Amino acid sequence: MSKVLIIGATSAIAIACAREWAKEGTAFFLVGRNARDLDDVRADLAARGATAQTHVLDFAATETYPAVFEQCFAALGRVDIALIAHGSLPDQKQCEADADIAMREFMLNAGSVIRLLTLLAARMEPQKSGAIAVLSSVAGDRGRPTNYLYGSAKAAVTTFCDGLRAQLFKSGIHVLTVKPGFVDTPMTRGLPIPGILLAQPRTVARDILAALKSRKGVLYTPFFWRPIMWIIRMIPDGVFKKLNL
Repeated sequence: MSKVLIIGATSAIAIACAREWAKEGTAFFLVGRNARDLDDVRADLAARGATAQTHVLDFAATETYPAVFEQCFAALGRVDIALIAHGSLPDQKQCEADADIAMREFMLNAGSVIRLLTLLAARMEPQKSGAIAVLSSVAGDRGRPTNYLYGSAKAAVTTFCDGLRAQLFKSGIHVLTVKPGFVDTPMTRGLPIPGILLAQPRTVARDILAALKSRKGVLYTPFFWRPIMWIIRMIPDGVFKKLNL
């Protein structure tokens, strides 16, 4: 039976991943902000033949992070797969107008992820096996006027994971950086996104599971985001500044 830790377990992508893992009779440790939502996810996974324990976490209370891993490893014994999937999509204009909001959103989307990964790596390293999947974003590939606070946070996560992947490789721990494009989740609903670019969480989840099995380092999902972001990165700065991207 696989032992899976999911942080941000009530997000649409995390739920879709958990449902795929549940087919294998997985034991879960689910972490999220809202107790009622966590209970709903736990009940859903139990109906699919899995077992799960939950832990409510205020991501702003960084001093409580060590307790997450104390309880997780006490419950599961070890972690075979960890998925870090929490975050928010901040309002760029609000971030521009209020530095406190900007830093709060940056810390949620980058600082909290880095802190959790640092603690998790220290606990998993002695196992000499296992995998960690971390949700970043294609937005981190180049800062764009419409979401550069979010993009800069995801760029920090991506760079951190690059180094963590190389470091944990020596201990047999694999790190996967996941770079989704637009996904049909509560975070993106209401945004003017062309339907052809909007992926379903189940599609992204299956890509994540396949990438973990093949020990891929970086996953663009859906696949077409890799060439799209290559083109965006190649646009000369003088031209890029004039585009409303």
